Amino acid sequence: MSITLSDVTKSFGTEKVLDAVSLEIAAGEFFAVLGPSGCGKTTLLRLAAGLESLDSGSITIGGRPVAGDGLHVAPEDRNVGVVFQSYALWPHMSVEANVGFPLEAAGAGKRAALDQAQRHLSTVELEAFARRKPAELSGGQRQRVALARCLAQGAETILMDEPLANLDPHLRATMEEELARFHRASRTTVLYITHDQREAMALADRLAVMWQGQILQVGAPSEIYRRPASERVARFIGRSAILDGEVLNRNGRDEALIRIGGLEVAATSSAVANVCHNEKKPARILVRPEDVVLDPERAAVTAIAERVAYRGGFWEVAARLEGLETLLALNLPERVSPGDSLPLYLKRAWLLPES
Repeated sequence: MSITLSDVTKSFGTEKVLDAVSLEIAAGEFFAVLGPSGCGKTTLLRLAAGLESLDSGSITIGGRPVAGDGLHVAPEDRNVGVVFQSYALWPHMSVEANVGFPLEAAGAGKRAALDQAQRHLSTVELEAFARRKPAELSGGQRQRVALARCLAQGAETILMDEPLANLDPHLRATMEEELARFHRASRTTVLYITHDQREAMALADRLAVMWQGQILQVGAPSEIYRRPASERVARFIGRSAILDGEVLNRNGRDEALIRIGGLEVAATSSAVANVCHNEKKPARILVRPEDVVLDPERAAVTAIAERVAYRGGFWEVAARLEGLETLLALNLPERVSPGDSLPLYLKRAWLLPES
């Protein structure tokens, strides 16, 4: 089912946690809300689930109004499932009993509930663990039981609040694959709350970047990474260098010639439409690590390596261009040392829209 939030506002005391948030989440979409701790993303999920009441605005799920002026549909009547960090499984029940519990609570007989539980456990590939207790499962397996329980209660929309936050890094990577497979198999609508941009980028069809109760940008992960709508989004998503530069000329519909220190390069941007031909103006330029190449043949500038760290398969380097305060970030396949001169070629850059 689709989810629509229109001008949703929520305050706790004098603190406005959500400020006129609007989002359109399509049916069957895996949609992530990404932001730092305290930005309001969990409150947004709780409002969608019906666990909190909004102050103003409206929420519809599957085209049906569930929250708005004088309206608050109870959580159990919204046909949504919620997966929390803690999984919230009954420890004294078997896996199949945990999954079948919502069906029994809805009036199904015990045998019918267990039969349906087996079908949903098959969806998450846990039918062989049906008789085990939650304590006998790994963290990833318990997460899958929680997902199967959501399916068993008939939820066509699943809301996930930082579901991988309590897992170790290796298991988190495994569970990302599990969640992607689960979404492909079930085609449920997923609203996924996280502060981990790696998770959001890997899983989401689209994501929203949230900051201090507001949505800064919505788009496909690749679009937000390559074409951030603001400097704040650019700094929050991925490694980057944001440099002071100058627009020299407009090259085309979405490309301009810019200067960074002694280096001239073509930069793309949604803001190029506001640049006149032959107009020179100051600009803020985003350069990602993959935009910078160590290439003596094409080198247009030399930088000095200042910090070097091995990241497994590549060297992460921060290098200084003469005349610039900000360090360039680049990834190199071969080791370099602090103080080394690096002949660099800049393939591309992104001209940040004016704030």
